This record gives sequence, C-alpha cells and structure tokens, in this order.
Amino acid sequence: MFNDINFIEGNTKHCLMAMTLPMIAAMFLNMAYNLVDSLWIGNLLGETAYAALTNSTPVILILTSIAMGAANGVSILISQAVGAKNQKRIDSLIVSSLITSILFALVITIGLELLLPAILYGLNTPAETYSMAYSYLSIYVLGYLAVYLYLYFTAVLRSFGNSMFQAAAMLVSTVLNAILDPVFIKNMGFKGAAIATLLSQFICLIFMLVYLRKKRLFGIRISLYKKEDILLLIQKAVPSIVQQSIPAVSTTFLTALVSTYSITAIAAYGITGKLETILFYPAMALNMVLTTVIGQCVGGKRFDRAKDYLKCALCFGCGLLVILSAVIIFFSRQLSGFFIQSTEAASIVRTYFLIVSIGYVLNTVTNCFLGLLNGFGKPAKSMFLMIFYYMIVRMPLAYLLSHLGFGLNGIWTAILVSHIVAAIAAAFTGTLHMKRTVENTKL
Repeated sequence: MFNDINFIEGNTKHCLMAMTLPMIAAMFLNMAYNLVDSLWIGNLLGETAYAALTNSTPVILILTSIAMGAANGVSILISQAVGAKNQKRIDSLIVSSLITSILFALVITIGLELLLPAILYGLNTPAETYSMAYSYLSIYVLGYLAVYLYLYFTAVLRSFGNSMFQAAAMLVSTVLNAILDPVFIKNMGFKGAAIATLLSQFICLIFMLVYLRKKRLFGIRISLYKKEDILLLIQKAVPSIVQQSIPAVSTTFLTALVSTYSITAIAAYGITGKLETILFYPAMALNMVLTTVIGQCVGGKRFDRAKDYLKCALCFGCGLLVILSAVIIFFSRQLSGFFIQSTEAASIVRTYFLIVSIGYVLNTVTNCFLGLLNGFGKPAKSMFLMIFYYMIVRMPLAYLLSHLGFGLNGIWTAILVSHIVAAIAAAFTGTLHMKRTVENTKL
C-alpha cells in the first residue's frame, strides 16, 4: 500500500478535502486541548496565573514548532517517495528519521531543563509570574518526547495520505486533558495543569503506537538505517524547523514587548493568541496538506495536478477564513470573557482583532504558497520568506512603533503589515518557482 488517497489520479477537490478536513479537525481539537488549560487556569486561579501561562506559551510554541518543522521536513521526502512508488526508499527514510528524531528530542529536553531560568528571564517574565511559569514549563518539558514522536508519526501517516488518525488521536487526548485538568488544578494548583497535560500526551502517544502496530503500515528494522539519509533529512528538516519556529520566535519577542506594559496587557495578548488559533489552524493545515499532496504530485511528475491543488486550496482556505475572521472579530469581547473577567483586557482583545482583521485571510494565502514550495522540495525558500516578513518586517516594526509612542496598537499594526507583505512575497515566489520548474521539465 503506497497511499490511502490517490492524489495523482483522484478528483482534486475530493482528495484535498479528504486530507484537509481531518487535519483541520485535528488542529481544532488541539486548540480545544490548549483552551482547556487556559479556561481552567483563568477561571480557577485568576489573572496572574493566566499571565503566567501566557509567559509560558512562547516556549511551548517554539518546542511544538521545532517538532512540527522537523516532521514536515521528513514528510517532504517520504511523500515524494510515495509518489514515485519506491517502497524500499520509504522504509529506509522512516527508520533513519525515527532514530534521529528520538535522539534530537532527548537533547532538546535536557538542554531546555537546564536553560529554563535564563529563557524566562530573557522573556521579561514578571516577578509575580516567574515561579508559576517555571513550575509549569519544567513539568511540560518532561513530556516533550511524547509530543515530538506524536507529531512525527502523524507526518508519516500524512505522507501516505492518512490524516484521519490525527483527528482521532487528538480527540482522545483532548477529552483526557479536559477530565484531568480540573482535578489536578484543584489539588495541586497551577502546576497541576502541566501534570495533566503531561499524562494526556503520553497516553495519546501510546494510543498512536497501538494503532500503528495493528495497521502495520510500515516496518521498523534497524538494518534499514542509513547514515547517508541523515544529511538529506537535515537539509529538508532544518529549513522546515526554522520555517515553523519563526512565528513562535516572533510571538516570544512580541510577548516580551507586551510584558513591558502591564499584567492585563499580557493576559489580553494571551487571549488573542488562543483565539487566533481558530484563524491560523486552517492555514497551517493547508500548508501541511499541500506539502504532502504536492510532494506526491512532484514525485509522480504531475505538475499540472500540483497547480490544481493549489487553486483549490486557495479558494477553500480564503472563503473559510473570511467567515471565521468575521465571527471572531464580532464576538471578540464576549469570547475574551470566557478566559478572564476583565473589561480592560476585553477592550485590548477587541482592538487587536479590529486592526489585524484581513491579515488572517492573507495568512492563508501565504501558507498555501509555502506548502507549494515545501511540496516541491524547496523548504529553504519558505524559510527565507518567513525570515523576511517576520524578523525583518514584523519584529523591528513592532519595536519601532511601540517605542515611538503608538503603544499596543503600534504592535498590532506591525502584525497586519507583516501579513500583507507575506502574502505578496509568498505568492510571487511560489508562482515563479512553479513556472520555472514546469518550463525546465519540458526542456
């Protein structure tokens, strides 16, 4: 079996939806998983505890982004091998990447536990939230191997055209976290949320391993490990890691910038981050799906199909984001109240979404073209684009506008500007690369 869905011969719209809808469902379940912590902490422990969670979030985002990026890099190679119907190549890539992933995740876990105090200090973590943020992260990091391997195996399954299991696994994990959170928070306080998260993550991984064992989708034999694959994996994984991590780095920078205002501002920014996941996840899902789908099309030398999938993804994604953006903007004050009861925080949240507004539709356009570039095996181009509009446009502009006296609204404006620049740059680069690739193939 090479793939669950025939991307090269099947109906474009049906195949894309068959992959995308379960991915979006999985991501919304992941959002619900994270919201459980936020809602219980905000309502049971108050604004200061919620601010501590906000100070912890950038580190969690970066860790998740590293795992997603590395897994996406692996998916590029495996999906192209699946498209070429090269089973031997598929098996060797999976074994080589799995061993490398385990070692990499363990190194990150140990390193982060040692550097955590310095990281929190660098994030301008206020004294009143430092101890809570530290206790939460020190426990969360212990479960990083489970998070990493879960994201790795879901990426492998996507390469075979299977995205449904990710939604099922996230459903189990979300339900578990929802049950465990209030119990542990009431008995252990703030760190109880981290312990509940840790347990649910390991149970989710076990659930996935049992599924893989029963399905026997691929074999794991140490003899298939190839040292020469490591360099190739690094060449694809590192740009993907950087690509996925840069938004988290940007969030970390902006969190530190917002932290110079007030505890209420930090809490409000944390709320916007939670609500934004509703608007970011469909775009991220399309990015990862197009990486796999277009990767298979490239492996099968069907560039015409790649173009069709891109058009379909853009139409679906932009239409969906227009609707979701309107809902979040209109109900932003009410949604803010679910996290903390603060009129001032709700006002900040409302203003944030009014300013950024159209940026979420543009972000979807950006992610579709980044998925195109990834699928063509060019994650380095996506990486440089991300560096350009996050680290060269967004972060310096946010710092400048903030220090010129525009305050929080200056930071929010910088975010909108970066979305505009991102969509233009990604669309131009992606279209040009696809055109050149098709012309070179004809020659």
